[in-house]
Amino acid sequence: MGKLENILNIIDDLKITTGVSRTLLAVCPNSLSVIKAAFRAAKRNNSPIMFAATLNQIDNDGGYTGITQFEFINMLRIEAENLNYKGPYIAAVDHGGPWLKDIQVKEKWDLDKAMSAVKKSFEDSISAGYDLIHVDPTVDIHIAKGNSIDIKVVAARTVELINHCETYRKKINKPSISYEVGTEEVHGGLANETVFDSFIRELRLGLKQVNLEDIWPTFIVGKVGTDLHTTTFDKKMASKLTEKVRPLGSYIKGHYTDWVENPKDYPLCGIGAANVGPEFTISEYNGLIELEDIEKIFYKQGKVAKLSNIKNTLWRLVYQSNRWQKWLSESEQNQTFDELIDSRKEWLIQTGCRYIWQHSEAIAARSLLFNNLIRNGIDVDEILLGRIEHDIDKYLYAFNLVDFNNFLE
Repeated sequence: MGKLENILNIIDDLKITTGVSRTLLAVCPNSLSVIKAAFRAAKRNNSPIMFAATLNQIDNDGGYTGITQFEFINMLRIEAENLNYKGPYIAAVDHGGPWLKDIQVKEKWDLDKAMSAVKKSFEDSISAGYDLIHVDPTVDIHIAKGNSIDIKVVAARTVELINHCETYRKKINKPSISYEVGTEEVHGGLANETVFDSFIRELRLGLKQVNLEDIWPTFIVGKVGTDLHTTTFDKKMASKLTEKVRPLGSYIKGHYTDWVENPKDYPLCGIGAANVGPEFTISEYNGLIELEDIEKIFYKQGKVAKLSNIKNTLWRLVYQSNRWQKWLSESEQNQTFDELIDSRKEWLIQTGCRYIWQHSEAIAARSLLFNNLIRNGIDVDEILLGRIEHDIDKYLYAFNLVDFNNFLE
């Protein structure tokens, strides 16, 4: 039994003995600040923490964070040691599948090349010591627009990738890992009950055919009402999906949990874990703007020689990256950035900062900002990380994870 399954089993046992349900929080590690804040929040709340990293973020090419899988695992270990955090943490691949890495879409990779790259990414994740891999082959850019990928194809590619992972894991003699399958997206995943049921049947049959009956996903991603543009968790659907998968030994995993209006309902509906990502990027952005406001005060007092100009730098870099275009709604596709309403421009820039945190100009502006403030006695970590921690705390409380680590001792 893996570390993740052990935690989930304890959660189930405690539900029976105490009546309290719990949901694990998976933080999207889109910056070093978010990783540090997540560990600080987990340490202070005495709770477990998960990290779910997309291949755009962390991969063998460094991703947009500049971090490989091996560096990521070492980074998590070092941050935990620095804080003397002794609770459990889980490292996971999020949305691992062909064409879910932006460069594969941009360069229109064929199936063989895309699948080979995903397999190599999974191999490196297993070698590095990841605990969970989300296998998500629900996108196919070569299917005509408006058509969905056949769910049998999704299941077959899921089996192929899991089989590859298990073959490689055994070859290098690594411990068992956990799997997550499916997607909440409507572009060809488990978007409705009928497709959901078909996928489960096809997956079970496919795994049996390759002698992997004993390998079954810990998490199945369900469409529970939240997506990029909605923030209401559908309790009725979540409970229904949970009833379907619990007899199979799986848990429903929620995605796009950012800014969800009713996070306390996740444990009540039996959700095993939930991902939060862009929300923490905005937390980091707001923390930097708060620091810049303080810097401007010192500048007026003659205590700072040169302003960092970090807000303008971030806006320019995100705009120039063109990564914001990925998140335009269908109705916005034909609009230029300047034609968008102010609130949308603000959101696209704030969440888009995760793509450019490692740009040399962004690093230089942050360094100047921090130096200006530290010289004047400001604890920048308390302000910046405190912003992110505050938003992480919200989920740790809502998911009933505070002091959960006591039960692991």
